[in-house]
Amino acid sequence: MAAINKIEAYLYTANVESAGTDGWVYLGIAGREFSLDSSNNDFQQGQTFTYVLGEGANVLEPDYNDPRKPQLDTDDLDRYPAYIRFEPEGKYPAWCLERVIVTVNPGSQTPHRFDNPRLVGSADNQRIWLDQKYGKVLYLKRYDG
Repeated sequence: MAAINKIEAYLYTANVESAGTDGWVYLGIAGREFSLDSSNNDFQQGQTFTYVLGEGANVLEPDYNDPRKPQLDTDDLDRYPAYIRFEPEGKYPAWCLERVIVTVNPGSQTPHRFDNPRLVGSADNQRIWLDQKYGKVLYLKRYDG
């Protein structure tokens, strides 16, 4: 049992035609959902970015996207599913996600990592298109150790 003070979410938008989006991306973890948005032009084709929540935050609205408000605990990591949720928006709403890695309390003695093993690699069948017509949630699996 430990307080969650920082969460890093690494996302890689695939470098394939029309992969980018202006839609909204959310991270669900430890019983809470967070908006992954920064002042950058997020989720463009071929772009990688690590979103930081909590200590050293780089997301918009950091006070409202903070795992310390209310304080989340690592005990809750196994009580609730971890996922990426996408809400399409704009003229070309679909998004092609190639990689996601979420780390809770990075740099600590016991960081907790979440990933989706189906997205390891760069083949066509190792990325996922998210959209209103295809599905909007990708669940993540815990990988500690």
